[in-house]
Amino acid sequence: MFSSLFSRAMCQNNAPATSQNEAPQQMGLVKSLVAGRTIAAAAANVGGTAEGYSCEFGSPHYFALCGLGGVLSCGITHTAIVPLDLVKCRIQVDPAKYKNVFHGFKVTMAEGGVRSLGLGWAPTFFGYSAQGLCKFGFYEVFKVLYTDIIGEEAAFLYRTSLYLAASASAEFFADIALSPMEAAKVKMQTSPGYASTLRVAWPKIYAEEGVNGFYKSLVPLWMRQIPYTMMKFACFERTVELLYKFVVPKPRSECSKSEQLVVTFAAGYIAGVFCAIVSHPADTVVSKLNQEKGSTALEAAKKLGMAGLWKGLMPRIVMIGTLTALQWFIYDAFKVAMRMPRPPPPEMPESLKKRLQAEGKL
Repeated sequence: MFSSLFSRAMCQNNAPATSQNEAPQQMGLVKSLVAGRTIAAAAANVGGTAEGYSCEFGSPHYFALCGLGGVLSCGITHTAIVPLDLVKCRIQVDPAKYKNVFHGFKVTMAEGGVRSLGLGWAPTFFGYSAQGLCKFGFYEVFKVLYTDIIGEEAAFLYRTSLYLAASASAEFFADIALSPMEAAKVKMQTSPGYASTLRVAWPKIYAEEGVNGFYKSLVPLWMRQIPYTMMKFACFERTVELLYKFVVPKPRSECSKSEQLVVTFAAGYIAGVFCAIVSHPADTVVSKLNQEKGSTALEAAKKLGMAGLWKGLMPRIVMIGTLTALQWFIYDAFKVAMRMPRPPPPEMPESLKKRLQAEGKL
């Protein structure tokens, strides 16, 4: 399946140039995705002159670098906010003991000291690094693949739906990679005394619940992460487009690297706020489900109640808003550093423009 997917998405260029100064014609999926548009490297100089590409857009090297950027953006950011994530999870599963964020930090430090705030960092790092690899890498693959399926005109007209479909597909696989480590992380953080290290937690979960212990929360994880990721990518892509259109006083190709990264961070934070809201109830269920052995997602939701499902929302908005902004910042900075090619914000294809003009709609 994966080899077939990548063979369709590779788009390596074997067509010869027609003249010395003419670039070889792009074939396959890349042609439909960026037809009529100039691909600019992420590290474009002011004035729109690219520094040169480190890889060909749509090649296996390109997708591999996108995956590596995802590893860095997700692994680093999630590990950095482990203390806040720890308190958030404890508020969700035991609101009587951990009344709010500040009280949660106070109780946690009183019971285990400052060091206890880092509980669960190892499964967080390894789990979200694996998730980032699949999330960002497959998103780029599916975005190109689905564009080829529906055609360049439909891809422009329904680009929000394209972003939603590509991100949902990518997150489906990303959560399968994340689930075992997420189970260990939540168990460590919400069951005091259960295990203090990943080396202890994994064998213990397996001994008690078998393989099911690592995947029993996969469905609620999909319920949490797929809407989150759909919002994360679609909202980010469209916010970037709107910022360059209405806020930034010049085209992206004329912006410096630092100016581009500021736009990336701003769009990422806006997307993160919406991400936190749409995915929070499922996040609470995941925390409760991994705390209690033998419980189902429906049972956990009923036990929490409507009010309980929204416990810890404010710290999660702060956490996810900052997290999402930093992830996009790191991912885009990685593209800048690696001199990766990147299409500019979507433009109407010439064929669609001519058709609309002929119909008097433009």
